[in-house]
Amino acid sequence: MLVGVPKEIKDNEFRVGLTPAAVAELVHHGHQAIVETGAGVGSGSPDELYARAGATLVDSPAEIFARADMIVKVKEPLADERKRLRPGQILFTYLHLAPDLAQTRDLIASGAVCIAYETVTDRHGQLPLLTPMSEVAGRLAPQVGAHALEKAQGGRGVLLGGVPGVAAASVVVLGGGVSGTHAATIAVGMGATVTVVDRSHEALRRLSAQFGSALKTVYSTRAAIADLVSEADLVIGAVLLPGAAAPKLITRPMLKTMRPGAVIVDIAIDQGGCCETSKPTTHSNPTYVVDGVVHYCVANMPGAVARTSTFALNHATLPFTLALADKGWREALKEDRHLLAGLNVCEGKLTCAPVAEAHGLESVSAESALG
Repeated sequence: MLVGVPKEIKDNEFRVGLTPAAVAELVHHGHQAIVETGAGVGSGSPDELYARAGATLVDSPAEIFARADMIVKVKEPLADERKRLRPGQILFTYLHLAPDLAQTRDLIASGAVCIAYETVTDRHGQLPLLTPMSEVAGRLAPQVGAHALEKAQGGRGVLLGGVPGVAAASVVVLGGGVSGTHAATIAVGMGATVTVVDRSHEALRRLSAQFGSALKTVYSTRAAIADLVSEADLVIGAVLLPGAAAPKLITRPMLKTMRPGAVIVDIAIDQGGCCETSKPTTHSNPTYVVDGVVHYCVANMPGAVARTSTFALNHATLPFTLALADKGWREALKEDRHLLAGLNVCEGKLTCAPVAEAHGLESVSAESALG
């Protein structure tokens, strides 16, 4: 199979779909790889490493899309990239279709086979290709939140960990999953007063056992969230419904009760965000203010630490990439129900029910799409 790796074009996105080591594995399996010139530079992998791994370097993304049997990316294809997809071509990347009707329609119209990292499952019911980036985003959230709390950034002028004689910042984490747990880990380590909110008793017990008295856990209700955010300096939104739009846990009326200069870091923005006033931002212009509250809603947070993120992502995606290349998409999906769960669009048909529900579109089962 000819596998293509274009350079990412989303704002300040420096990750790359395949590392040189991943390319070398594909070549070892008898496949070919074409990589756009400069695609890996931002994550610390110069062109010469790809050439040494056996890839052919090309100057044009158009050539990548025109020639490759499978496109391996990191972020969802933007409009110009979607125009280049063709029927039967495999697209393997993050898609996050639930909040993105335009992309959903374009992928259906392309006739391509679109497999989303974020809905691939494992035997434990987890999301193994989303987990590495959830870990990165979770760990970044207190870091970027602490920066946004600085007065010069529009924040309250509060130090996350406080100092002797001055209270630490109050941090509320909505969601006790992968991102939420990692956000709590860093926030606790920075000395903040941390509360995690979740509806899963299992998650709350796990967090309580892990952190002990260093962290508070609260069962999620609208009333509990309203009380907590009104007193918070930093709120980290880390909720996830696999493949579906994120629930709006912070309403506009709740926002009006928050302290002036408080900060919301909405990790869930890829799935539409968990705050009613959240909208995607970029690394170039990461924040905006509504009702005196600073919103950080960068849709590709892990791109800020591109080297760490790229290698972590490739370690998770490589086995699936090899399976698709070795067996072809149809056989690979038939043999692996967990990879099949990643199929969102197949040759003109929408195959992800939560996405269909989000947009009011019709869908078919992934199994029926295989024929």
